[in-house]
Amino acid sequence: MALRGVLLDTTPLRIPAYRRLLTSSAVSAVGSQLTAVAVPFEVFRITGSSTWVGISSAAGLVPLVLFSLWGGSVADVVDRRRLMVLSLAGVAASSAALAVHAVSGLESLVALLALVVVQQAAFGLYAPARGAAVPRLVPTAQLPAAMALSTTVFGVGAVAGPLLAGSLIPLLGLPVLYLVDTLGLVAALVLVLRLPAMPVSGAPGRRAGAGSVLEGFRYIGLQQVLLVSFLADVLAMVLGMPRALFPEMAREVYGGPADGGLALGVLYAAIPVGSLLGGLFSGRVVRMRRHGVLVLVSIAVWGAAVAAVGLTTSLWVAAVLLAVAGAADLASMVFRGAILQTAATDEMRGRMQGVFTVVVVGGPRLADLVHGVAGDLVGARAAVGLGGVLVLVATAVLAVRAKEFRRYVAPV
Repeated sequence: MALRGVLLDTTPLRIPAYRRLLTSSAVSAVGSQLTAVAVPFEVFRITGSSTWVGISSAAGLVPLVLFSLWGGSVADVVDRRRLMVLSLAGVAASSAALAVHAVSGLESLVALLALVVVQQAAFGLYAPARGAAVPRLVPTAQLPAAMALSTTVFGVGAVAGPLLAGSLIPLLGLPVLYLVDTLGLVAALVLVLRLPAMPVSGAPGRRAGAGSVLEGFRYIGLQQVLLVSFLADVLAMVLGMPRALFPEMAREVYGGPADGGLALGVLYAAIPVGSLLGGLFSGRVVRMRRHGVLVLVSIAVWGAAVAAVGLTTSLWVAAVLLAVAGAADLASMVFRGAILQTAATDEMRGRMQGVFTVVVVGGPRLADLVHGVAGDLVGARAAVGLGGVLVLVATAVLAVRAKEFRRYVAPV
């Protein structure tokens, strides 16, 4: 019984519609992570530069930001299931195009970056609608558990995907990895089609667009708890996410081969492994209510673990430290997601999820650019260690200045 209280709370899975939504994420998770490794690997193979790896990630940042914000406003005025279907189809089409490009043998950096831009634009439309759909399907009291379930599912994909990618790139090549991602996205699309309709709530006649987006930002500005929850994650990711340096570290620090191999897969998988383990044992975590201070503690642990990675030359010590960071990131995401979904009204959730998507997905992409450049300037290990230290400093400043956020307790 004690162990059952610690393990992942699966109560939301009793809801058929939520179960379909979560399964759609699970089906596509492994494939999408294969692509997440394949694209930077392909860029590094073409250019031999970590800076270009960072640029390739940042190339999708502008469309991700614009389409997530716009998509959030659209999700507040149209049927959210319909928006998910159309945007997910776009993500699948871009993955198929990546497979065609890889088969062609052109190795065109311009074409590769263009496809990344298209894919991130489509994902920017999809993610806010998906996030805003969850509170329609799950009771408020179960939202933290649903957030932990979603993060754990993504963690499974993020663990299996990089490990498979590191092993399969030398054996099967990049086209197969992109094709698997495409098939997973098609399967996810079929599941989303089976969700119930989610028509507009609130006052009729609202329109998507710049005015709606600005209204969402004003809404955030009036609520310090929401504002600081977004800012805390931006600082943690931009300053402390070192994944753009993994291809270089795998080869130069940990002695991995030039064409991928175990070291590359381990580095990409370590943070998701920690998130997965954190999710599997999140039963008590999701019942904690002091969400504000718990976000700050989680981010501080993340920063300390990343800083320590910069001090070691052992692949397996680095893997353990990155796993600790991943578990801390899982806790931070659960608490921040619960804050967002309970503090915002349903007619604002699409826009809030749009901002959330920009922060959660865009932050690491900006970090890729920052860390890629820093790695070329000062070396990979120094860039990783300094980033972790800066996360600790930033978290301490937030803890002192944002008293309302630090004292925030989730409603019963």
